[in-house]
Order: sequence, then structure tokens, then C-alpha cells
Amino acid sequence: MQIVVLAGGVGGSKFVQGVRRAHPEATITVVGNTADDITLHGLRVCPDLDTMMYTLGGGGDDARGWGRLDESWRVLGELSAYGLEPSWFSLGDLDLGTHLVRTQMLEAGYPLTEVTQALCARWLADDPGLRLLPMSDDRVETHVVIPDPDSPAGRRAVHFQEYWVRLHAVPEALEVVRVGIEAARPTAAVLAALAAADLVLVAPSNPVVSIGPILAVPGLRAALRATPAPVVGFAGILGGAPVLGMAHRLLPAIGVAVEAAAVGLHYGSRDAGGVLDLWVMDDRDAGSAAEVTGGGLAVTTTDLVMADADATAAFVRHALDRLPTGSAPAA
Repeated sequence: MQIVVLAGGVGGSKFVQGVRRAHPEATITVVGNTADDITLHGLRVCPDLDTMMYTLGGGGDDARGWGRLDESWRVLGELSAYGLEPSWFSLGDLDLGTHLVRTQMLEAGYPLTEVTQALCARWLADDPGLRLLPMSDDRVETHVVIPDPDSPAGRRAVHFQEYWVRLHAVPEALEVVRVGIEAARPTAAVLAALAAADLVLVAPSNPVVSIGPILAVPGLRAALRATPAPVVGFAGILGGAPVLGMAHRLLPAIGVAVEAAAVGLHYGSRDAGGVLDLWVMDDRDAGSAAEVTGGGLAVTTTDLVMADADATAAFVRHALDRLPTGSAPAA
């Protein structure tokens, strides 16, 4: 079976581990968000791609949820000693190797898809049925507009990484801007994967800054709507709160309530111009299931806590058993 997963970083990587546990023989293509990418100290950093790569390759730090296992920070200490900014983003010594290779290849003219393939040749060699693709080879960055009383406009835009890492998502998010999204295009590899898929899963990643940018790449939403495979989405909002990250700080900026039902309706049913065939919510949100079905989207509820890969595999299997009639993928 050919499975495509649209995902962000920390939660997305845990989700993919569960999908692999549920379908050990499947070919899994992960389409990763690249709108979190940032250039620091002359190096191109792709946080979501790297978190996915390290985690699935067994080299990630499970305690932090990001970065390399057994990381050290001597280079960061030296940069701080020189007073070099930005100092709020932690670049580990081992992690720097990845960013150096990526930056050198990009500057040599290789597209991000080929760069990612080269990096994954090391990390995913033990699972040839697992592939990681960036959503686009074109540069896209998410910026968040926040209040700034010292600015003539009363507001200013900061990179998403600064909003999350340095500011801890404390300022109100007035607007979310995806710089470069209009000129971006999905890669041929992403389009081919969607066209050939037997099943497409939308991970319970942040709907604003992880899944949102993927769906916003011009042409990708149309490709998702056109795939012959069923498309199943999983809520990352459980009982009115996000499992990970700061979706509750960003959803209001796009006019979506911090509720699982609202996020499902935001994605929408393919029958009504959206992208999903089935929306999966946690049991504690079962009371709003009628709201989702009333909006034309099939829904099911189960325990969505990703306690481990087995728990995630269980709710993935639950979802596939409840696909609308005629949309179940081939075994």
C-alpha cells in the first residue's frame, strides 16, 4: 500500500512512527512542512524536516522532542561569547553538520528535494519504504504579526521561529503571513506521490503553521482533492487544547475556534470543496461530532493520545475501519 502523510515536525514524527507500526509493509511518503525554515548564521535550517528525519532514523532526542540525541552545545557557547545574534535559537554541534551539508548543496544549485534525499540516505537507510519530501523546493517562511506599540503601525512581523522560540508565543498573533507562498509550487515528487497514493493521512500537526502551509502551496490542494485515495485527517486539538505546540495561540488569527470540530470543518469535506473524506477526533470531543457531520464531513471518535507507537497505530487502524463506504484503500 502507498501511504502519503502530510505532517509537521514533533507531533508529526510521532504520528508517522505509529503509521509505520500500523502498516509495516507499506511504502510511506511524508510530505513535510518547510515554512518553518529559517536562515541562521548563514546556514539554512529546516526544523520540521530535520525533526522528522532524526526521529524516524533513530537519532532524535525523544526527551526534548527535537534535535539530536547526545547533543552538545560548544559552538553555540562560542557564538554567545562573541555576542553574535540571534542567540535565542539553539544550534547543537551535531545538528550543525546537517545544516552545513544542506546549505552547501543548496548553494551548489541542488533543489531541496534532492538535498533532503541525500541527508535521508544516512538516516532512513534501514527503512527503504520510508521517504521524506519537502512540500516545495521554493522558499516559503511563516511570519507572525504581533502588536508593537513602538512601531508607527502599532504592529510588526516576526519569523515564526522567533515568535515560538524567543517570544514563547506570548504576544497576541494578529495575523499569519506566509512569505513566498504565492510563487511556490509543489514538487513533481509530491504530485506523483499523491496521484499514486492508496491512502492519504493528514497528521495531527498544527493546522496553522504545519498543515496550513502545505495546503497553501498553489496546486497542492487541487492535487489532494484529485487523488483517488481516501483522505483522513486527525485532530491535534483534544478537549479544547492542543496536544503539542501553540495552535491555540494561532487559530484565532485565522478565524478558527480552538476546537477539534472547528479544525475539521476548516479543512472541510472533499464533497464540499475541502480536502477530507473523514475527520478523526478524540473521544472527549464526541459531543461536537454532530457539528462536523452537519457540515458535510464524516467523523469518528477514538482515543487520540499518542502515548507510544502502538497507541497511535491503534487509532490509525480505527480510522481506516470507519472510512465511508467505497473509499477504503486496498490492503
